[in-house]
Amino acid sequence: MPADPQTTGEKFERLVAIMARLRAPGGCPWDREQSFDTIKPYLLEETYEVLEAIDKRDWPALADELGDLLLQAVFFAQMAAEENKFGIDDSIDAIVQKLIRRHPHVFADGEAKTSDDVKRRWDEIKADEKKSRGEPLRGLLESVPRNLPALVEAQQIASKAAGVGFDWENADQVLDKLDEELDELAVAREGGSRQELEGEIGDLLFVLVNLARFVKVDPEQALRKTNAKFRKRFAHVEAGAKLPGATIEEMEALWQEAKRADD
Repeated sequence: MPADPQTTGEKFERLVAIMARLRAPGGCPWDREQSFDTIKPYLLEETYEVLEAIDKRDWPALADELGDLLLQAVFFAQMAAEENKFGIDDSIDAIVQKLIRRHPHVFADGEAKTSDDVKRRWDEIKADEKKSRGEPLRGLLESVPRNLPALVEAQQIASKAAGVGFDWENADQVLDKLDEELDELAVAREGGSRQELEGEIGDLLFVLVNLARFVKVDPEQALRKTNAKFRKRFAHVEAGAKLPGATIEEMEALWQEAKRADD
């Protein structure tokens, strides 16, 4: 193994070389057994660990988790190189060229005064690129991956539709729609089937995603933070009450203690 690298480029090259060594004959049996499909769950796992480190504002952990996430990209590229499909250099070239092409207001003579201008121009350039490659025209929502977490998928679908004008005018109209969906859910609860209830709950969640978009809150991150808050407060309840067996009054009192501690 060469001496410890000094520059960022040298460090990245060392990572690529280590990954190649692990996959080479005589390398690591586990690494050599992996395939594109077996590594996919680790990519997802590492992504969520990055998000958790950000939520906690744990910067040393974030540095560590970003390294793990970077490894996944290098791992996939190494497997592709072994099959003569592409290498990590191709991936780097692709993102560098894409960033330059889609930021003409920075690298050329384009103009963008707001972040909305930037996003609109990004989408236009992206569409032009697909057209120049001869890709068949697809529906607007076909560009949203179907295997995203449902909340993220809803967010992207709503944003795509809004981008072509299929949208409410303001947040008050979304709140009116929320009231309408709550009324429909109440009706479904009275005599609807499980399928109807599921549909109304889905509609309600979709409207909430749109409300979050109007007030510029990421619903996925908002829910993640609420989940973390619930975990913390319930841990206080669990520590102070005998579970199961405590009354709802006892648990609520402990919950309020935890809530006051957060204020």
